[in-house]
Parts: sequence; structure tokens; C-alpha cells
Amino acid sequence: MESENSSFDGLGMGLGNLARLSRAKSRSISAENFTGEKGQAGRATEGTGASAGRDLGQGWKISPSVNIKAGSTFTLADITGPGAIMHIWLTTFPTNWRNLILRVYWDNEATPSIECPVGDFFANGWGERCNISSLPIAVNPAGGFNSYWEMPFRKQAHLTIENLAKEDAVVYYQIDYILTEVGPDRAYFHAQWRRDNPLAYKTNHVILDGIKGQGHYVGTYLAWQVNNTGWWGEGEIKFFMDGDTEFPTICGTGTEDYFGGAWNFEHPKGQYGTFSTPFLGLPQVIQPDGLYRSQTRFGLYRWHIMDPIRFEENLRVEIQALGWRSGGRYLPLQDDIASVGYWYQTQPHAPFPTLPGPDGLEII
Repeated sequence: MESENSSFDGLGMGLGNLARLSRAKSRSISAENFTGEKGQAGRATEGTGASAGRDLGQGWKISPSVNIKAGSTFTLADITGPGAIMHIWLTTFPTNWRNLILRVYWDNEATPSIECPVGDFFANGWGERCNISSLPIAVNPAGGFNSYWEMPFRKQAHLTIENLAKEDAVVYYQIDYILTEVGPDRAYFHAQWRRDNPLAYKTNHVILDGIKGQGHYVGTYLAWQVNNTGWWGEGEIKFFMDGDTEFPTICGTGTEDYFGGAWNFEHPKGQYGTFSTPFLGLPQVIQPDGLYRSQTRFGLYRWHIMDPIRFEENLRVEIQALGWRSGGRYLPLQDDIASVGYWYQTQPHAPFPTLPGPDGLEII
């Protein structure tokens, strides 16, 4: 417990510290204030709202969004630290969710610590709106993306969006942050996207691999398409850490178990029971329509906020895709699985695998 006279950096406020004073300075970046400077918001005289506000003039929603040209990269924020991003709100049309790539660089690093399609980062990987009622990620009608992952940095935070599509994309966004001291025990936030389509027979889907340094794993999102009939979630999640080779230190008991459900998520009988809670959920089930749409699709999340998985040197995370064949035998599945792994660690981080191009990202 901190003493009455100890310094307080304003991070990790939570309800328990909400009444406590801090010298952290609140700032916000949006299309109405691209730099986040004090007293400089709402002063735009041109922007995507200029025509609608032509009778009202400056101060009346002149620049509420940005238009990101096809094939270009837009800088959402470039912040000089020390400080921490506390909240990100963003919205754009669902057709953009896989083609807009969010990248975040901490402290002038050469490769991003976050590299992920926008939709998947906010637990919406299928290009169809799905509300999320969780603690770090909230998605509200109609497609309002919110992140409350705490993201400290010491020197700089650089956030970009690359538009891989052949059409321009309109993006509304707001990044709320504080300028404050960052203690030596604060790690950097990371998120990485991967996909197997289809998953090779008798292999596991790798969520993360090659992670080096000290840190803790804090979350999993899966966009999972099942390519067989029958139940698909017998596979176990496995955490290999700190020198584990053939066998992991942590092994789950089944896919629905890891995401906090049980017995195939089947409730009521004959139906998938969707749910969204502060730490875990199956919020999205997209079923075939009998004509053009085939294969059931699922969106699942699990946040390790109360139970972070800590590692000292390295980490690998993988999950099995396992169903049933005749005779009560397991069937290794060859599904379309996209994932996001979220974690904190010391820097520098190992470079991520190369992100695929538009065809490898496409929801098909």
C-alpha cells in the first residue's frame, strides 16, 4: 500500500483510486485536435464537416473525422512522453475492419508493438457488428469501438492506420491519454494478429511465438470458422513459457472451458448461448443461411485481467482445433482461425511475423 506522501503517477486509477488526486495531465487527440495540445481543440476551419457547418463556422464540428486514402498510411497520434494512453474510441464502416491495420510504436522503436486489423483488435473479426460488454474492450451500437487497455510509454507513442483497400476509408477516432511519470515496473502493451486458413491437419493454431523478455499475457480474441459439421471445441490451449519445449506449463481442458463456458456453449438446448461478460465471452455466432453463406463463424474473447499469465524469458501460445469423428474419436480440424494475442512485456520485443496482404486478410 502506498504511503500518504508517496508519489502517484495517475496510472491504474480504477474505482479504488478514483478520488485520489494526481498531477497527471489529461490530453486528447482527434480530428478536432490532431496534436492534443492544450487549448487547441475544436478550432478547425476545414475538414469532413466543413460543408455541414458552413452556416455556423469555427467551433461547430468542422473536422469530426478523417478520410484515409486507399493504399496510404495515416498518423493517428504522435505523442511525446512520458505518459499513457488510457482510452481509444474509433469507428468506421464494417467493410473497412480487416483492411485497416492499426500499428502502435513505443519509444521510437523500429517495428510495431501492436499490429492488427482494426476490427480484430476490438474483438470484431468478421466484418459484422457485434456488441462487446467487457472491461478492456467495449463495442457499442452501432460499431463504436472502445479500448481501455492501459498503454504506458516513456519517450513516445506513435499510432498509425494503414488502408490496404482500393477505396478510401472515413475514420472517426479519439485517443485519450495522460502525461505523467511512468515507473520502472510498468511494461509496454503489445497485440499481434495471426491467421491459419485453413489450419493444417494435426497442427495447432499458433497465437504467439518467439516472445522474448519479461511480461504477462493478458488476452485472447479468436475469429473461428468451423469447416466441419458437429462440435468443434475439444481443443486445448497451451502456454509454453521460460524454456518449455515439448510440453507446456499451462494446458487448458477444452476451447469452451478456456472461454469460461461449458458443454459446447449449448444453452438453451439446440442453440449456442451467446454471452459477453467483463472478462470473457462468446458474443458472436454467425450461422449459414442455406444459400451463399456456409460454415458457422464464432467470435470469442478471454481477458486475463484477474489472472495474467506471467513469464520471465519467453512465451509461446497455441490452441488446438479438435472435433469428433465416428466411434467417439477426436477429429483434428482444418478450420479458418484468426487470433489476436494481447500482452505486456519489457522492451525490446522480437519483430512480428510479416502480416499478409489483402488476400490473406480477406474474410471469404
